[in-house]
Amino acid sequence: MAHGLFSTQQQQRLCHVTARICSGGAMAFLGRAVRRVASAVRPPLSPLCRTTARSYSSEPTKEKSVPYEKTLQQKDDASSGPTKPLPRSADVVVIGGGSLGCQTIYHLAKMGMTNVVLLERDRLTAGTTWHTAGLLWQLRPSDVEVELLAHTRNVISKDLEEETGLHTGWIQNGGLFIASNKQRLDEYKRLMSLGKVYGIESHVLSPAETKDLYPLMNVDDLYGTLYVPKDGTMDPAGTCTTLTRAAAARGAKVIENCPVTGIQVRADDFGVRRVKAVETAHGTIETPCVVNCAGVWATKLGQMAGVKVPLVAMHHAYVVTERIEGIQNMPNVRDHDASVYLRLQGDALSVGGYENNPVFWDEVSDDFAFSLFDLDWDVFTQHIEGAVNRVPGLEQTGIKSTVCGPESFTADHKPLMGEAPEVRGFFLGCGFNSAGMMLGGGCGRELAHWIIHGRPEKDMYGYDIRRFHNSLTDNASWIRERSHESYAKNYSVVFPFDEPLASRNMRKDPFHQVLTQQGCVFQERHGWERPGWFNKDGAAPLKDYDYYGAYDIKKNVNYKYNELLGKEYTFDFPPHHDVIKSECLSCRHGVAVFDMSYFGKFYLTGPDAKKAADWLFTADVNKKPGSTVYTCMLNKKGGTEADLTVSRLEAGAANLPLAPQSDGDAYYLAIGGGVAEHNWNHIRTTLQDQGFHCQLTDHSEDMGMISIQGPKSREVLQEVLDTDLSNEDFPFSTHKVVSAAGHQVRAMRLSFVGELGWELHIPKGSCLAVYHAVMAAGAKHGIINSGYRAIDSLSIEKGYRHWHADLRPDDTPLESGLGFTCKLKSSVPFQGRERLERQKQEGLRRRIVCFTIDEKVPMFGLEAIFRNGTPVGHLRRSDYGFFVDKTIGYGYIRNPDGGVVSADFIKKGEFTLERMGVTYKAKAHLKSPFDPENKRIKGIYA
Repeated sequence: MAHGLFSTQQQQRLCHVTARICSGGAMAFLGRAVRRVASAVRPPLSPLCRTTARSYSSEPTKEKSVPYEKTLQQKDDASSGPTKPLPRSADVVVIGGGSLGCQTIYHLAKMGMTNVVLLERDRLTAGTTWHTAGLLWQLRPSDVEVELLAHTRNVISKDLEEETGLHTGWIQNGGLFIASNKQRLDEYKRLMSLGKVYGIESHVLSPAETKDLYPLMNVDDLYGTLYVPKDGTMDPAGTCTTLTRAAAARGAKVIENCPVTGIQVRADDFGVRRVKAVETAHGTIETPCVVNCAGVWATKLGQMAGVKVPLVAMHHAYVVTERIEGIQNMPNVRDHDASVYLRLQGDALSVGGYENNPVFWDEVSDDFAFSLFDLDWDVFTQHIEGAVNRVPGLEQTGIKSTVCGPESFTADHKPLMGEAPEVRGFFLGCGFNSAGMMLGGGCGRELAHWIIHGRPEKDMYGYDIRRFHNSLTDNASWIRERSHESYAKNYSVVFPFDEPLASRNMRKDPFHQVLTQQGCVFQERHGWERPGWFNKDGAAPLKDYDYYGAYDIKKNVNYKYNELLGKEYTFDFPPHHDVIKSECLSCRHGVAVFDMSYFGKFYLTGPDAKKAADWLFTADVNKKPGSTVYTCMLNKKGGTEADLTVSRLEAGAANLPLAPQSDGDAYYLAIGGGVAEHNWNHIRTTLQDQGFHCQLTDHSEDMGMISIQGPKSREVLQEVLDTDLSNEDFPFSTHKVVSAAGHQVRAMRLSFVGELGWELHIPKGSCLAVYHAVMAAGAKHGIINSGYRAIDSLSIEKGYRHWHADLRPDDTPLESGLGFTCKLKSSVPFQGRERLERQKQEGLRRRIVCFTIDEKVPMFGLEAIFRNGTPVGHLRRSDYGFFVDKTIGYGYIRNPDGGVVSADFIKKGEFTLERMGVTYKAKAHLKSPFDPENKRIKGIYA
């Protein structure tokens, strides 16, 4: 969150940096500030012109301007060089001395990597960390984030003090989430249930109980609150100082006042670009690894190495009040519906929030340390109004100071972490969306593990830079629009089926227009538009982003897609639940077409292709050409990096895009489109690390793909394809190039929904002709279009996994019920095999279990799982199964005693699921409740 870049003119020595005093230095009252701004007349600013910083100051001030006991100070002009001599080499150089940089070097040193250096351009915390609010909330709608936050809390409240004897400034004053409506309280109840799995104390309070806890609060408009007693507040200066002292005690070097001027990159013998050295005005450090923790300056640092860092800088502000009688010891407050937070600061409050018209900082200044912007009251007033409504006494409370500084924001409001795809050894730890203090401990540890071991311990895909397709990460419009929307919606309820409105239609397949005309309601994944479900009331096309009416941009009207999306904003079944049911049951009883064109489509060829396939894939994919195998790819720890299908191809001349040129072994990889970039990079880096001579080529954009599934699929396709589709001539898990309505396609007999069916992989120019031929042949069979909402339901009913839901990099195939994909009976080595063999010998300490409940209530994942009244896990994924007519959930459970989770342990337990504080009796299944004998995919229907 701080920065370590470029040379800077030495500024005047700071005692403390001023935060703006309102009205030219006179104390203002919050209520008066609201009225003054409301009565002011100013011309509206567009998002294009309202992007430069106002002014920023680094003048000394006599009074403290941020809510901490101390602020790290810039050193005197006289000592303008680095605070320590630069080493000639280091194993890792961390750039940026803010929260993430300090946490990363601390955890690297703690894990035993001591030849590490942190470079900070100015002083620790000088960029954005010094003025952060420092709030820590333990509960988030993500199990991984709950675990990351728990580690941060342990580090700053316990570990550092035990290691150094220093107090970090941690204050445990509790946290209070405000709900003004039922949906918001439902969200909090979901968090409460998840918290029980992790032992996090929380309580849902009535308005009256809330008033007892926080007497100054207006509770007249409350629906309820969530109180978490052990939430609290961090001091950035105290935390970063203690972290670096603890790291230095283990041998790490922390060097301040040392701007980075360049990153040297070399090409190895395979032509792979790798980090070579870090350049400064005071010397060069040879290193194979750089960690970019430069906050809003991270994009500029990335450019030095040719690495894309997709983030934007925005103004983010809060005001500090004068003393408030009776506020002492109150919990911090998040009023999400008012988009405002109230942070306790001794006997005063800091008031801030997230607005829909933030000010962009496009011209990021290199000479910016311990500096602030002038507060734009036009933008900030809405937070004052929300704060005064929640704590009415604020209306007559003075504003002591304002704090408006830069923060970095990303396209999905998640950080950017992991090794950059462009340069090996260049790691990202930036873009923390104002949560760098809160997430710093957990993310610093994962980043250190990533650097040392090649992968993090936890499932960090949601933060991994590889979650974004490479075509998006340097698209300025996409970064700006999506970052704006994620900022504006930061306090919105997190609903299970929400979709972005910003920067849509970035990647469209050949079927997009014809499906739009048929009422397709699209989902966005990896930039692709993929079908979600089909609205029976006509087309719902996407429109250009309107910035939610901010910046004087006309808000979209009569926007049917947005209206349909709004109906999804519920934790009950949505109004179109029956439409999705119809799509599912049409597939189960008749035939349905799924457009799956967004899939990644790669070819693996070259002299070492067979060696690479053996090492990469858990299954034996070296069956005869014409075979297709479902398999996993693992990391070194045996965790599942991907699941995919691999088809063995005949050697021969190129017939692109359907077949590559190959003189030997060749493989066609079909991979879920939402994770294609992650898969591409996993394969590529594995090939590099193992020294395999192979070519990996991407033809994702060159082919469409439709999947025709259901009992009548054979009858439909037999009219379209020029080949015999009988079980004898076209068995399950095989493929061949055939003619479809006069066009060559690759047909594969596969299913992701548990039915008889085929996928057609079609050259782009032939897609529509083949689609129309399929629909014409299927008309008499009642063929319909279906979307991914139906696939989600059908696949969970069959027990098929979704990667990054019930199958993640921290799950092994044995734990996830995919042991059948692993060639453990052979002697062929593959990546991660040793871990699986150990697990098989020792027994599983956690494993996935299927649950069903009889009550007709929806579940979405994160619901707590109890065995005999004891929490043993939580659902990873849940949906309604329309054929079995039950809610189905999958989750990983542990034995509370730490022992093996055996089939007997599951059979003898009484299980319940907790949803929003309500407990439901659940039945545990060792096999899928739908077609456990796999008859239907073989075409056997009773």
